[in-house]
Amino acid sequence: MVKKRNPLKSLGFFLLVMIIVSFSIFPFIQMLSLSLKYQWDWGNPSLIPRKINVEAYKELLNIDQDLKNVPQSVITLLEETPELTKQQRSAILAKYQNTGEVFPFLRYFKNSLILSLSAAFFSVCLAIFGAYSFSRLRFRGRSTIQRGVLFVYMFGGILLLIPLYRLFASTGLLATPTGTFISLLVVYMVQTLPVSLYMLGNYFRTVPFSLEEAAMIEGLGRIGIIFKIIIPLSASAIATVYIYSFMIAWNEYLFASVFLKNYKMLYTLPIGLKTLFVSKNAIWDRIMSASMLTAVPVMALFMSIQNKITGGLAAGGVKE
Repeated sequence: MVKKRNPLKSLGFFLLVMIIVSFSIFPFIQMLSLSLKYQWDWGNPSLIPRKINVEAYKELLNIDQDLKNVPQSVITLLEETPELTKQQRSAILAKYQNTGEVFPFLRYFKNSLILSLSAAFFSVCLAIFGAYSFSRLRFRGRSTIQRGVLFVYMFGGILLLIPLYRLFASTGLLATPTGTFISLLVVYMVQTLPVSLYMLGNYFRTVPFSLEEAAMIEGLGRIGIIFKIIIPLSASAIATVYIYSFMIAWNEYLFASVFLKNYKMLYTLPIGLKTLFVSKNAIWDRIMSASMLTAVPVMALFMSIQNKITGGLAAGGVKE
C-alpha cells in the first residue's frame, strides 16, 4: 500500500531547504553585488547595482591596464615622436604601468593554484597506495598504524605550527624560496593525508574482492590491480578526496602566513587578501572582486569533475 504524500509536509520541507540554500548563498550574492557597484552606489541597499562596474575585475586581471596610468602628455609625446625605438617606448611606459603592484592578484593566484594542485595531487597519490594497503593487505601492526594516522587530528594547527617550522628551519629548507615552497607542500600533504587515507580506505573495501581475484588469475600484480581495477572503480571517491585536499590547501592561511613571511613573491591568495584588507588600497569593490575570483577555482574544479562523483560504479561487476 502506497501512502499518500502530505502536501503540507512537502511544502514545509521545500521551504526549509530553500531557507538553508538562501542562507548559504546570500554572502556570495552580496559579494558579487558589491563588487559590481561604483563607489557612489555602495550605500544602495539593493543587491542590483544601479550601474555595472567591472573596473575592479579588469584591474585585478590586468585587462586594458596598459595605458590607464600614463598621462596624456606622455601618450601625445610617444605618438608625435616616431623615431623612438620599441625598447625606448617600452621603457617609458614601464614607469607608469604599475597597476600590478597595487595588488598583484595574478601572481598570488598562480602561487595558490600551483601549491594547491600539487598538494592535492601528491596527497591523493599517496592516499591511494596507503588506503589500498590498509583495506586489502594483512600485516603486523596494521590497525595501530591506521589509527595512528588519524592521531594527528587530535592536535590543532596552531600546536603543530612551531614544531614544524623549527623542523624545516633546522634542515635549511626555509632559507630558499624553493625549499620554503616544498616545506609548505609537505605541510599541506600532512594535513590532508589522514582523512584521505580514511575515506579511500573505506571506499576500497566496498569494491568486490572477486574482481581482484579474477585479475590475479589473469596474471595482474598488486600495482596492476590498483591502476586497472581499483582506481577506475573508485573515481568518485578519488575525485571527492582531490577536491577536499585542494580546498584545504587553497584556503589555508595559518601555515602560509608564517612560512612565506620572508618571500612576498610566493604569497598565496589568503595572505594577499589579508594584506589588501589592511592596506591603503583597500577599496570595497576591489576587495569583493578579489574574493569572488578566489572562489572561482574551487567551483570550477567541482563542476569539471562532478560527473565523477557518482557511486555504485562497481555494482553489477560480479555476480555474488
